[in-house]
Amino acid sequence: MKKRLILTMIGLAVVIVMLIAVKALQIGAMVDQGKAFVQPPETVTTTHVKAKPWESSLIAVGTLNAVQGVTVAAELSGKVVEIAFEAGAAVTKGDLLLRQDTSSEEAQLPGAEAQVNLARTNLVRLDQLFAKNLISQSERDNAVAAADQAQAQADTIRAVMAKKTIRAPFSGHLGIRQVNLGQMLREGDPIVTLQSLEPIYIDFTLPQQQLSLVRPGQTVQVTTDALPGETVKGRITAINPLVDAETRQIKIQATVANRGNKLRPGMFANVAVGLAAQQKVLAVPATAVLYAPYGDSVFIVEDAADKKGQVLRQQFVRLGTRRGDFVVITSGIREGETVVNTGVFKLRNGQQVVIDNTLAPDFQQAPTPENN
Repeated sequence: MKKRLILTMIGLAVVIVMLIAVKALQIGAMVDQGKAFVQPPETVTTTHVKAKPWESSLIAVGTLNAVQGVTVAAELSGKVVEIAFEAGAAVTKGDLLLRQDTSSEEAQLPGAEAQVNLARTNLVRLDQLFAKNLISQSERDNAVAAADQAQAQADTIRAVMAKKTIRAPFSGHLGIRQVNLGQMLREGDPIVTLQSLEPIYIDFTLPQQQLSLVRPGQTVQVTTDALPGETVKGRITAINPLVDAETRQIKIQATVANRGNKLRPGMFANVAVGLAAQQKVLAVPATAVLYAPYGDSVFIVEDAADKKGQVLRQQFVRLGTRRGDFVVITSGIREGETVVNTGVFKLRNGQQVVIDNTLAPDFQQAPTPENN
């Protein structure tokens, strides 16, 4: 009995050892197969890096401001009795905007004018007497002072009435109404904004080392998200003589046309200041750049070490200005190298590739995409 049990255990051990050996052989074969597996090359489109002339420009970010802009406010306290404008309307200089209650001043004005007439009549009579040496010089001077004082009192009342009749200080476009009929206004309370929109200013800053490159009259090109695909041209009209001591930036103002009033004060805009000289740069399609927080890079196509096929080399680069579909590479690549221009997000360093440019996009410095 014991002999049979021992034989059974020996048999089971042999079977287990055989199973382990078979599995080890299978796993080893799979490992060898994995090591021998070669991933098929990725098909890519490429661009040969060439130095090309690039119109020099200084790039900045600016803010649009009205040539004339103000919040029309009440000069004196008073109740609103008439609102003569519509929100958003265009007005001309001198147009009536609002009237405040002037009933008190209107009641006082006739009495003040009567005092003016009386003082002038007395002055004429005393001048006649003075010419005949019937009154003293002091009496005549008192009459002159009384006439002037009465006239000043009447003029003060008229000035108060004029200040309560609020008119547009210049031509432009009104904003949203901020008062209501019957409202009591205090001195300085806002009534409506008024902006002159044609032309319009754009204020931007440049580093102090670029000051020698700009001058009044220089052409600028303005682009903004509010006008996709459009470029508005203008000219530099003012350069601030003071450099900011904290940022070492100098403030520049340009005037641009605003036909149709599509540009509005407060908008963000990109500014490109055109320079006379052209320079040669290494520009690649913007889609060739793999943007990442730790650094931007491109994939350069090179011959494999065994001269069998081509592989990728990831190269970190520094980017310059961007124009249309292209971006300037200031460092990291050399003229004559070949870079992948599409689908870089799915590539990796050392990957084998095959070049096929039959479906390569048509990259342009000034693209005009169709409105599909």
